[in-house]
Amino acid sequence: MPVRTESLRIVLAEDEVLMREGITAILQRFGHEVVASVGTAEAMIDAARRERPDLVLTDVRMPPGHSDEGLRGALKLRAERPDLPVLVLSLYVEQTYAAELLDSTTGTGVGYLLKDRVGDVLEFRDALERVASGGTVVDPEVVRQLLAQRRDPLQRLTAREKEVLALMAEGRSNAAIARRLFLSEAGVGKHVRGILTKLELPPAEDDHRRVLAVVAYLRGGA
Repeated sequence: MPVRTESLRIVLAEDEVLMREGITAILQRFGHEVVASVGTAEAMIDAARRERPDLVLTDVRMPPGHSDEGLRGALKLRAERPDLPVLVLSLYVEQTYAAELLDSTTGTGVGYLLKDRVGDVLEFRDALERVASGGTVVDPEVVRQLLAQRRDPLQRLTAREKEVLALMAEGRSNAAIARRLFLSEAGVGKHVRGILTKLELPPAEDDHRRVLAVVAYLRGGA
């Protein structure tokens, strides 16, 4: 799936002012426009309805309860506008709501990244633009915690296959996985076929359909 590279109109929801300002500066650095920068889930919903952005970028825990308001607000917006891309950037893995987000509108145009694991702004930009293009991006730690709920099939995977699975869930192509793990593309292809077979998922050549197959497994729908 082609990654969207033109300027994006983004609604940013983050209750910590310094974090919000820092993310805004990064987004502007890459040519994107933050059309609304807000600190509550309610304000995010109002802004998204008003601005009709290309993407909503939100934290999970926001005022007034600092529990799951941001994610529930994003899910509400997805219910109203199924094609709205949403990228969650959080300190925590909210397993139930992460699965619900991935399940929304067949899991297209969604992402879940952990703040303390985003160590490269270029990778952050890449993830954001892939989500805006309709792709799916999931942090490997989110994958690990969701997979922990379904242990038995994973026991069939080798350590290398688990590494490949985590990168597949990030939406990476065989070529990108090969570069990351210093493998040949043919070797990665063999691992992917093994993973899909062991997890009883249908094979798919298209990268996006392959990610959706992994997401279907993660959310327990396989």
